[in-house]
Amino acid sequence: MAGLSAQLAQLLDAHSRAVAERLGITAAQVVALRELDEPMTLRELAGRMACEPSNATYVADRMEAQSLIRREPHPSDRRSKRVVLTEAGQRCRANVLAALQERSPLDVLDGDEQEQLARLLGKAVSTEPHANTVR
Repeated sequence: MAGLSAQLAQLLDAHSRAVAERLGITAAQVVALRELDEPMTLRELAGRMACEPSNATYVADRMEAQSLIRREPHPSDRRSKRVVLTEAGQRCRANVLAALQERSPLDVLDGDEQEQLARLLGKAVSTEPHANTVR
């Protein structure tokens, strides 16, 4: 099963890279735009991107330079900033989401199967990791 998971991850990564190339952005920006469905801190974005906060900062810096995002004060934590999509960022995100749907490796699954896969993957990743357990 781990081999199948790795193959699926590779297919999805290749698809994201193809979308990035077609849209003229980086693969990391595709992931960030996919995940930026609401304002969030860079730490939250890094968690959603499954990367280190320093990597999310690098991606955000580049996106800010392209006017896709802006940083604004967090409404309840003065020490923190949130990343917010600009209008251009919202348009770019819409293009990313549409492009990710086109010729997706998951197109072989019908809607119910995709929902079931999402539920199962969510369950698998939400459980306590057992990385230190050797069997």
